[in-house]
Amino acid sequence: MKSPAGRRLGRLRAAAVAGAVLAGLSPVAAGAPQAAAATGHKGDPTQYWNKVLLQTFRNARGWDASPGKLSRAGAMVYAAIYNAESAYQYTYGTLKYQPYLNRPLKYAHKPSRPRPDEEERLIDRTAYRMISQLFPGDRAYIDAKFKDRTGRSPHSYDPLDHLVVDPVVRQINKARAGDGSNNPDVYRGDTTTPGAWRPTGEQDCKQPSDAVTPNWGKVRPFVLRSGSQFRPPTLRGFTSYAELVASPQYASQRDEVRRVGAVDSTERTHEQTVIAWFWDHDLDGTYKPPGQMLQLTGIVAMKFKLDKYNTTRLFAASALALADAGIAAWDTKYDSPIKLWRPVSAIQATGGANATWEPLNADRSGAPFTPCFPAWTSGHANFTAAWAGAMKHFFGRDNVSFVAHSEDPHTIVANRTMHSFSQVAYEGEFSRLWLGMHYRWDAEDGNAIGTHVADYVSANALLPTRPCGPHQH
Repeated sequence: MKSPAGRRLGRLRAAAVAGAVLAGLSPVAAGAPQAAAATGHKGDPTQYWNKVLLQTFRNARGWDASPGKLSRAGAMVYAAIYNAESAYQYTYGTLKYQPYLNRPLKYAHKPSRPRPDEEERLIDRTAYRMISQLFPGDRAYIDAKFKDRTGRSPHSYDPLDHLVVDPVVRQINKARAGDGSNNPDVYRGDTTTPGAWRPTGEQDCKQPSDAVTPNWGKVRPFVLRSGSQFRPPTLRGFTSYAELVASPQYASQRDEVRRVGAVDSTERTHEQTVIAWFWDHDLDGTYKPPGQMLQLTGIVAMKFKLDKYNTTRLFAASALALADAGIAAWDTKYDSPIKLWRPVSAIQATGGANATWEPLNADRSGAPFTPCFPAWTSGHANFTAAWAGAMKHFFGRDNVSFVAHSEDPHTIVANRTMHSFSQVAYEGEFSRLWLGMHYRWDAEDGNAIGTHVADYVSANALLPTRPCGPHQH
């Protein structure tokens, strides 16, 4: 027969085991065996959910499919996943980098070590919550993908929801509440002065109110101080449309697009045509430009065989840079003194043989297609430069070879070998010139802004923890 002290010790041990199990932690310290990992878990969880997210990008339509909206969603998803992973690392004393927003969460006191599936459960459940919240129309698909991965319903009880997932999701939602991303106001700017953006007349771009997300440049950034932080004061020094269109610089820019961006161009090389279509992804049913960059993030993470922690950090670093690059790009498009008309408008306005000029870029039926927003600066150039910059900062090098993928319906090649991160930025930058949708200065200035965004984000977010522990405020 046990003594009273022995019985008390037994009850304490049992309580410790129950408490540890309730918390979703390892009961090893309480004397219980470790649980087996969930059988449905295969491969890196962040990589898995990236594929799910990209499918929601393909399914998006209208303004919900705009580059800004999609890049914002990506940043929210990966910031949340990274913060959940940071809570895991902080709880077990292995946190190396500050969480996004610098608020580390410790969800268990005096833990021993985690259960084998605990890290994946955190990522799976956080990713599910964020993606299903952002894309409610895809809920059935997202639910099915959760069950495919875990073998459980996403609505099943898990104590980690209360301990980690709920506070992380609340934190991200609170940070993005009222950020201006749902502004429904339509474009009411000048669309008649030569040089000023106007609807191209193609597909869904027939009236000024069709202009896509005209207020996106005013959205509160994730890391930048404002969307205008890196905006050039003017478009190459021009302060009026009259001055712009009368200049030889403008004539040269317009003529270059006319020559190398036409559907029937004889000056565009085969290689330039390959590059143009490879990076396109303007059409519904593709994962759009932000999705292609996030897919590349996954490809590079696999090449370097990153562990779960660093995979979440790489996705967060690239997604935050992409989101802020999208805001900065739209700031120059709509909030600069000159909202530049697209090359198709500029070239056709010269009349004569140019009155029927068409760009290379086209929809699935082959009809000419130009995105319905101003030309300066190029969003593609912003995105690819920001992505390349984020990669260079993360890995501390540029000369990395990897195979990029394209799912654009017009692409000539599905896979293309990149020999550096900068090659992605260069090809993304000038692909739009060769598609006939942007001028050279759109590409060059977009690249410069995207590079500045990546530098700033990398210098101000997800930084190494200080020797005395993560900074809190």
